[in-house]
Amino acid sequence: MAAPHSNPSNTSAARKFLGRLPFPERTFVADALRAETVGGVLLLLAAVAALIWANTPISASYATVRDFHIGPAALGLDLSLQHWAADGLLAIFFFVAGVELKRELVAGELRDPKAAALPVVAALCGMIAPALVYVVTNAAGGGSLAGWAVPTATDIAFALAVLAVIGTSLPSALRAFLLTLAVVDDLFAILIIAVFFTNDLNFAALGGAVAGLAVFWFLLRKGVRGWYVYVPLALVVWGLMYNSGVHATIAGVAMGLMLRCTRHEGEAHSPGEHIEHLVRPVSAGLAVPLFALFSAGVSVSGDALGEVFTEPVTLGVVLGLVVGKAVGIFGGTWLTARFTRASLNEDLAWADLFAVATLAGIGFTVSLLIGELAFAGDTALTDEVKAAVLMGSLISAVLASVLLKLRVRKYQALLEEEERDEDLSGVPDVYEIGDPAYHLRMAELYEKKAADHRRQAAEAAAARAEVAGAARRDGDGPA
Repeated sequence: MAAPHSNPSNTSAARKFLGRLPFPERTFVADALRAETVGGVLLLLAAVAALIWANTPISASYATVRDFHIGPAALGLDLSLQHWAADGLLAIFFFVAGVELKRELVAGELRDPKAAALPVVAALCGMIAPALVYVVTNAAGGGSLAGWAVPTATDIAFALAVLAVIGTSLPSALRAFLLTLAVVDDLFAILIIAVFFTNDLNFAALGGAVAGLAVFWFLLRKGVRGWYVYVPLALVVWGLMYNSGVHATIAGVAMGLMLRCTRHEGEAHSPGEHIEHLVRPVSAGLAVPLFALFSAGVSVSGDALGEVFTEPVTLGVVLGLVVGKAVGIFGGTWLTARFTRASLNEDLAWADLFAVATLAGIGFTVSLLIGELAFAGDTALTDEVKAAVLMGSLISAVLASVLLKLRVRKYQALLEEEERDEDLSGVPDVYEIGDPAYHLRMAELYEKKAADHRRQAAEAAAARAEVAGAARRDGDGPA
């Protein structure tokens, strides 16, 4: 495969907001989003299955299975299946999030402070605005302020599943912005969980977890290999973190951040990229869908849906996701671009960013988790908040689908231009404009085409002359 060359004419484009990605980054983003899209479809199916299961005559069995306890009580791990999914399986999800964040910080869009400013500010505003919308709605309506963090999270897998369903081919720059936005969003969500949902600390267990993390880091730095070393150690760290009072998913994040995500000479992939490639299918295909299956099963009736829009807590969640996310992300990005004089890629419009910001209002996995943590002990209110998360995510998905469909022809044309590989080198042509070898290949290709057309022209002319001669002979014969 020909090596990609940077095009001097693209230098200014690279400094533009939502400009063309470097080829290696584009390839990585495409691979990551492909896995997330598949996981998102499974997540969507799991959520639908949970809703059907919880709203049919066999709904009692859903509660029975969800609340079934299993695990060693002596180790403080006699948990329900729902808790195993939320505290155990989601640790895998957050491990992948930690690796993604580490890679973005050392090798991705976040390594350059100037390039990182826009997605970081967008993500931060996209979390502050929903929280403010929730707080204002509940302060005015006399509701509980405990759920302020519920509408702050974006579910990248669910968002990409929506894109897969509606068939919109977003340009790679918009997809990369959505992915980076979700990575930063996950970071802030992790901080919210660690700071605001940690209580009754067990310092002995916490000290053991920290010691286990130190051993994990030491083994990584010494280059020790083997899943049989790290998986048992990770389980011990997770168990200690759970018993410490700190949410157990923090253990997954911490271990993900410790992996090396820069490539040494001769490495095709860094250890972090390799492990992420192995673990992401488990996260997207098993952990997150099972969490959705045990968390999304809420009773949905006409009265329940009506209460979503009348009760301050649930209304605050819906408005936070639908209005707060879109306004926060779009407003934060627009203001940052204006004050930093960053110019938008001329192939796109601010309306495209607003559509992506609306899509970010799909807050499912982490929103459901925070809802369970915020209203722990109040089953009825927890179910109402879950219904609000589902409704807000659905509204955001529908609005984003409409906005994206309005520009689908433009997106398809841009994506086709990005992926065109006329010289069949394995690298899109737009990344080879500055490569002399590319132009020589194209010249040879066109010369072959020209020679082929000349041959066809000669054959067509000869055939036409033969037909004309035959016609003349046929005309002279009878005469």
